[in-house]
Amino acid sequence: MTTPQGDPFMDASGEAVQTVIASVRLVLAIADAVRRHRERQQQGAEKELPPAEEAVEGAKEALQGHLPMDVSAALLTGADWPLMAQQLMGLKNAGVSLDEFLPKLGEVAVMVQEAVAPTPAAGPDWVGVVRQSLPAGPAREAILSSPSWHDMTVSMARLEARGVDVGKVLAQAHDMAIGATRGIVAPGGAPVSSRGALLSYGPMTEGLDLPTDLALENREWALVQLAISPHENARYARMLRDALPGHGREVDLALTSKQWSLVAARMAKMEDERKPLAEHLAGLAKDLSWETGAPGQIGSRLVQATNHVLRHAPGAAPPVVRPRVSSTAATAQSTTVGPTKKQTATVPPAEPGVAAHRQTGPAAGQGRTR
Repeated sequence: MTTPQGDPFMDASGEAVQTVIASVRLVLAIADAVRRHRERQQQGAEKELPPAEEAVEGAKEALQGHLPMDVSAALLTGADWPLMAQQLMGLKNAGVSLDEFLPKLGEVAVMVQEAVAPTPAAGPDWVGVVRQSLPAGPAREAILSSPSWHDMTVSMARLEARGVDVGKVLAQAHDMAIGATRGIVAPGGAPVSSRGALLSYGPMTEGLDLPTDLALENREWALVQLAISPHENARYARMLRDALPGHGREVDLALTSKQWSLVAARMAKMEDERKPLAEHLAGLAKDLSWETGAPGQIGSRLVQATNHVLRHAPGAAPPVVRPRVSSTAATAQSTTVGPTKKQTATVPPAEPGVAAHRQTGPAAGQGRTR
């Protein structure tokens, strides 16, 4: 739909995005000032910023997946972007680890976005509603990554305010769209998951609703494929940090691991099922065996340990066993073009391995309320 001119919610959303960009600008300016100061102290002179044209491309690639998508889109088209890109690349050239810096920058952005979000954001998490209502696959991904996503959320908020079952409308609209466009889909081979996703089949993926072409190497897109909003991803990251005080470096490495998206998907599923995430995560501090091993793989070990405690009852997780590829998990994923049967308000019993929110019971209408 086209948002009417002067829509208060959209105006407020635009202001919120600009406020988040202001916070990113502030963080980069402070980091750049500190970088210059230290270079003057230690080297007698500060280094010049890299050329704008060179910095823009490098910074765009580095930022991928670290900021909310609406913020990232507005940032990259803003007049201040070349200078911010130079500041970011200047930090990298000075030896700053962007793998540690950018996740924290993303957390600041989400924190500010949550603080200034317009009133409708206090209602259901619409990404969560979509995740619960629609199967994993390109259709769901297209919805979540659409330029009209904000317009869709406004429409969903208005429907919900009038007592409409939004989840049921989503399911029916999805079926209609799949049916109407089936004839224009070019024939070809079935999409294939990335190598990283294939290697993750086993405890990392069992019970999750995953698309067959999951691309873990592209974290921003993987989160879209898994229907994890930037707000959720940042909140799950904070929960992991809270569970492991004093292990900030290890947590940063886990959050930049290719498999982190799968952990976020499991945490989202558990929240949908009203399971106590914090109680599960507390097991990480009680069993620090994940610290033992090659230093270069500690992030991956922490991701596996996190998945391990999430899959077992709080306080009852057995020792971590090196995961192996599971043929059950590898074949129990959703199709990429939608459900094989028309979605209705009541979903028939699911096959083994299908996510809980696709099993018997009324279709989700409200999702998780923040």
